[in-house]
Amino acid sequence: MNLILFGPPGAGKGTQAKLLIDKFSIVQISTGDMLREEIKSGSDLGDAVKSIMERGDLISDEIIMSMIEKRITSEDCKNGFILDGFPRTYKQAVNLDLVLKNLNLKIDNVIEINVNEDLLLKRIIKRAAESKTTRDDDNSKILKNRINVYKNETLPVLEYYRELKKLHSVNGMQDIEKVSKDILSILC
Repeated sequence: MNLILFGPPGAGKGTQAKLLIDKFSIVQISTGDMLREEIKSGSDLGDAVKSIMERGDLISDEIIMSMIEKRITSEDCKNGFILDGFPRTYKQAVNLDLVLKNLNLKIDNVIEINVNEDLLLKRIIKRAAESKTTRDDDNSKILKNRINVYKNETLPVLEYYRELKKLHSVNGMQDIEKVSKDILSILC
């Protein structure tokens, strides 16, 4: 099973991905985590990615597509994968489908986690305050920019998957268990 979890930063994609990983023995592929690992490595690519992420801007399609293609052909993706934070643009969605077709793979379902932006911002600020390890992108200025980037660049991707009849939406403002139950009802 190959899935995409959609939603703005802080919508709970990572939390829901962990639950799906346990349920279906698939792996989560988070472009954000992949990019943060690249930054930690101290490579030239990591340094370039860091400055882009600090502005809250999107990483180039070429960088992301090569990272994704390499990752989904890994042995641990045999049972399937969940893409978290990708694709972010219409062009990436089309390119992803081309890459998957060449690998004889496909996306089975796209789950959109809908959230209220004002409540989402409060949720993220609370997460940052309560966390012992605060992410660099968990501050209100960067978060607002990331939400704007999400709305402007990513929402057209939802239409792409809606036209392909793969898009399903759940209410992300519910408690974690209810969101999970709604997602499982779509997948099972």
